[in-house]
Amino acid sequence: MRAHLSKEEQEVIGAVRYQPEVSIILPFEPVLSLKNELQHQLKIAVGKVESQLLANYPIEKAMPVVIRLKNLTRNLNFNTRKKGLAIFVSPIIEKVFYLDIPVNEKIVIGESFEIRDLVYCKKQLIQYLVLQLSGESSKMYLGNCSKFILIKSNLPQNIHAYERDMPEKVGNFSDQDKHKEVLLDNFLHHLDQGLTLILKAYPLPVFVMGPEKVLGHFKKITKNEKSLVQFIHGNYLEASETEIREVMKSYLNDWREIKERASLLQLEQAMSENKLEFGIKQVWKKATHKNCRLLLVEKDFVYPAHQGSQPDSIYKEDLSLDNPFYIKDAVDDIIEKVLAAGGDVEFVNNEALKDYGHIALIRFY
Repeated sequence: MRAHLSKEEQEVIGAVRYQPEVSIILPFEPVLSLKNELQHQLKIAVGKVESQLLANYPIEKAMPVVIRLKNLTRNLNFNTRKKGLAIFVSPIIEKVFYLDIPVNEKIVIGESFEIRDLVYCKKQLIQYLVLQLSGESSKMYLGNCSKFILIKSNLPQNIHAYERDMPEKVGNFSDQDKHKEVLLDNFLHHLDQGLTLILKAYPLPVFVMGPEKVLGHFKKITKNEKSLVQFIHGNYLEASETEIREVMKSYLNDWREIKERASLLQLEQAMSENKLEFGIKQVWKKATHKNCRLLLVEKDFVYPAHQGSQPDSIYKEDLSLDNPFYIKDAVDDIIEKVLAAGGDVEFVNNEALKDYGHIALIRFY
């Protein structure tokens, strides 16, 4: 699955063997790192590539790639505010991506570029919301691998603030237990409205902690059930961050599954806001016009295609026609377009997007 090539490049490849090809993926944050540190890191990576090429290929094939690579790294943009760098080089082409996503270092020397390596090399950022409930108050945290951040809301976080909202006939109940239940539901209802607003700013999976009875009430009234990935029984409102983090460990073990659920929730939200495209043709069109915030694609979905009369249109390729210039996988090309435009990409399990043509794109606008 190669990085997208122009027709002219494909014609050259018809006469010249397309090898060796090199992919270098590196963390690259000039804003946070000194330029000489990044240059040293690049020098080490290029040295590894050069030694491997000379060890495994004839010098006449290895050196054109080495020369291209060295020239390319000397002219990188160190003023960018990006987080990652990807370099693809062969004897006849070169490509550089400055990425908005953090990545892990990876060097690949082979016969074909794997644009999907960029996605697989992406650091898995574990980020989630923790909603802590008790019978009288609540707290909301933004959690990640290193810390918890308290999220402050304009809504009162104590149940007694809602006493004034109680209807008079309810306020006069002689049955205090019934009164407390109505008050609790009123409190949780307002809390859920606040959660809706928070999820628009942080579309993340939510873990809800609290006594079983309180959680039971919350489950009945919440409008955000699709975002709630786990209910954890117990009163943790006064627990320390260390204690909460210890409790969360077992629930975060299968983060990829949790992340997929969160991504699908973003898809549903984008659909409700009319910011979603799905199906290969529509996604290709928007990606070509660089309106792409997040691409979701099933991990094994491929789509041989040929380009239409306009660059933003494609059609399924009939492989029996033996067209030497067809696009072997339009999905790879879409991934490249999205990353080049500053968007992000997430793979999901096969059939997770079966109702969306196996691929979907959340637009910026």
